[in-house]
Amino acid sequence: MIGILLDRLRLGRQTIAYPKGPARFPARFHGRPALHRERCREGCTECADACPTEAISGMGSPRLTLDMGACLFCARCQDACPEGAIAFTRDYRLAARTREELRVSGDEAVLARALDARLTRLFGRSLRLRQVSAAGCNGCEAELNAAGNVQFDLARFGVQFVASPRHADGMVVTGPVSENMRAALRATWEATPAPRLVVAVGACAISGGIFAGSSACHGGVAAALGVPVDLFIPGCPPHPVTILDGLLRMLGRVEGDRLQLAETGGVPR
Repeated sequence: MIGILLDRLRLGRQTIAYPKGPARFPARFHGRPALHRERCREGCTECADACPTEAISGMGSPRLTLDMGACLFCARCQDACPEGAIAFTRDYRLAARTREELRVSGDEAVLARALDARLTRLFGRSLRLRQVSAAGCNGCEAELNAAGNVQFDLARFGVQFVASPRHADGMVVTGPVSENMRAALRATWEATPAPRLVVAVGACAISGGIFAGSSACHGGVAAALGVPVDLFIPGCPPHPVTILDGLLRMLGRVEGDRLQLAETGGVPR
């Protein structure tokens, strides 16, 4: 026991400073994509051809758009584009309140808005969520687990995962929602007391991701249940800080557009 305590003292504080201080990211991290339409060469389709989920539309024209809800953040489009019209930044603020806000057409971030005043009063200080893996690959599930570890410590904000939907304020869905999981997801939704929130985490839960169009899947939670989604957190999988940022912005706990990065202090263009 003494050895464990000494190790903890040696390691010091492990929890990141976010949101009061900068967040740390690995060098391979790909954040919000920035599109420079003026660089897009007419007739060029190399970026779209490289995309495994058909997340890019309007290529070769001033209508160039990238759908973060379908994007895997693999950066193949960035590598394939000869003109540099698409670039992935270090911006971790990816979450949005509506599906349309995930469609990027420029280089400005659209930040998730807070819930209305009534729901903010209800959930703003204490939020309990039931997580459902609807045929996920466990990538997003692993990042949700990581959001609760000592590094990110989601519970310090009053947000916790619970074992039963009857004890929850809403549900967090990962995976493309397979046919075999559709009934279980519906039952979870119906067992959650109203008013209830729905959070879609990862490309699969938002659009079907790499499985979009499969006869075995329903293309995400909105398509499977036909219920409104309160927060979309894109990624494959999203980083724990992206998850934290989205949830806290939805709850009104983080406001403003200040970007804090430990590595660069800004977003490279």
